[in-house]
Amino acid sequence: MSSPRLEVDRLSASWGRTPVVRSVSFTVHEGEVLTLLGPNGSGKTTLLRAIAGFERPTAGTVRLDGVDLAGVPPHRRSIGMLFQEAALFPHRTVLENIAYGPMLQRRDEADLRAVVERLSALLALGELLNRSPLELSGGERQRVALARTLAARPRLVLLDEPFASVDVEIRADLHAEFRAALREFGATAIHVTHDREEGFFLGDRVALIFDGTLESVGPPQELYGHPGSARTARFLGYNVLPGPEGPMAVLPDDLTAVSDPGPGPTYTVRATGLVGRGFLTVLEGTAGERVDLRSDRPLPVGSVVGLQWTRGVPLPRPGPVDPQG
Repeated sequence: MSSPRLEVDRLSASWGRTPVVRSVSFTVHEGEVLTLLGPNGSGKTTLLRAIAGFERPTAGTVRLDGVDLAGVPPHRRSIGMLFQEAALFPHRTVLENIAYGPMLQRRDEADLRAVVERLSALLALGELLNRSPLELSGGERQRVALARTLAARPRLVLLDEPFASVDVEIRADLHAEFRAALREFGATAIHVTHDREEGFFLGDRVALIFDGTLESVGPPQELYGHPGSARTARFLGYNVLPGPEGPMAVLPDDLTAVSDPGPGPTYTVRATGLVGRGFLTVLEGTAGERVDLRSDRPLPVGSVVGLQWTRGVPLPRPGPVDPQG
């Protein structure tokens, strides 16, 4: 395998005296899209801004193509960044926005025309080239913003929740278009999101971050099939339930409610409602823990049930509490 395009080594960052990113290390290879996935407030955006040079790390290093970026200002890093808001130039047309980077780089006219045509075709922008960004929808603005970012041919693309302000009904189309464009251009990218489905769809690998700490990194299928910890399992949509040999991660679709619970744990039905073709039922355990169950029929609210499952993933037992910690 080739040397990494990006190397993040034991990187830490803080807001004032409050640690936000704690000794994070990972690599991204050329042409790879890494999804940085985690809940809101987990440190994803701060980590991205430290890589881009907008935040000064308190420790650790960032290397791009083997070069340490310490002291290198953001505009000298050859890193393109796409935010939640497209931030297009309102006084320029769509075409002029896309061509802005290549023009600053003094690329010849044939190259400029070719890159605009290629990106316009990839992102369905051909009919919008002469329009003002003020005339575009939110999804169209984000497609133009990606085209503008890729046209400059940065060595690394950072995408910070680019679909957060886009209407839900068009996000699926944008996911597909962004994935195709990034791969067609061979872009090396980090995509930040808190949306599990989006993150797993877009990433060649997924890195899970909680409370500023990198929990695990791996291919989507491997990471989803082997959560590795109770916290990861819950974030990925699993229930964490007591099994005969330790805790188990069980998906809502793999659970069955039993009206005669027997001697095992019991759960009270708190709410149930139609979701798609089936019903989602929210249960509460005796310790107040939430459990989600999907089934083809609703359960009576207030009823008490036991649970069985057809399959689950064993999880590590909680370790002993450190008396010094």
